[in-house]
Amino acid sequence: MSIAMYQIDAFAGRPFQGNPAAVCLMTEPRDEAWMQALAAENNLSETAYVGRRTDGFDLRWFTPALEVALCGHATLAAALALRDAGWIGAAETARFHTKSGLLTAQSAGDWITLDFRSDPPEETEPADGLLTALGVRPAFVGRGRFDTLVRVDSERDVRAADPDFRLLAKLPVRGVILTAKAEDDRFDFVSRFFAPGAGVDEDPVTGSAHCCLAPYWSLELGRDDLTGYQASSRGGVVRTVWAGDRVQLSGQAVIVFRGTLCC
Repeated sequence: MSIAMYQIDAFAGRPFQGNPAAVCLMTEPRDEAWMQALAAENNLSETAYVGRRTDGFDLRWFTPALEVALCGHATLAAALALRDAGWIGAAETARFHTKSGLLTAQSAGDWITLDFRSDPPEETEPADGLLTALGVRPAFVGRGRFDTLVRVDSERDVRAADPDFRLLAKLPVRGVILTAKAEDDRFDFVSRFFAPGAGVDEDPVTGSAHCCLAPYWSLELGRDDLTGYQASSRGGVVRTVWAGDRVQLSGQAVIVFRGTLCC
């Protein structure tokens, strides 16, 4: 069986920025053990597996350690790979059937817009060990479906954070979002994302975290259309539009290489 595989930098306008994802365009099904083994081999935050179906595509995401229910940057990468391979047209909407329901991706020039379920965080008490692990003083702590969101007072606090990943890995969440209002007027908010329990200490740019960030900051700032910057070492820009129970996430993506799997 010949399987085309891409490596794509998502939420990036040029190579070696944003968040790299592998995308496999599957022509026949393979079992979960094989998919997990390949994800570990790739050693990227996500490997996406895309297969055809009559009403769109099946899409699954694996970190090096486990399968996850939602991943934004690998969905963005999958949409670009489908267009590059000719599986969809340049203006065609990609329909992905996933563990998080139906997701769509629509291209417009160099930008791809994802339509995801909104995930407004509900204020909560911080879990035991959370603040010790992050080493920050929170202005707000909230919990979404997958992640905990922690707001701090300044962008400097976000950038300077040096978490204890061993402690973070013990928390009963997929990941922790650290965020603050942006000081750079090109952006509305900044964030970082830590998920050591899922095998990724710090994710470079996390699309799915913006399902939580977009409604939170829209309510705080009084606007539905915002621009976020994920302040990892690679960095990446995510444009968001909050629309009640849905959120649109837009980003650019760049193909780094195309290849064929030999196993």
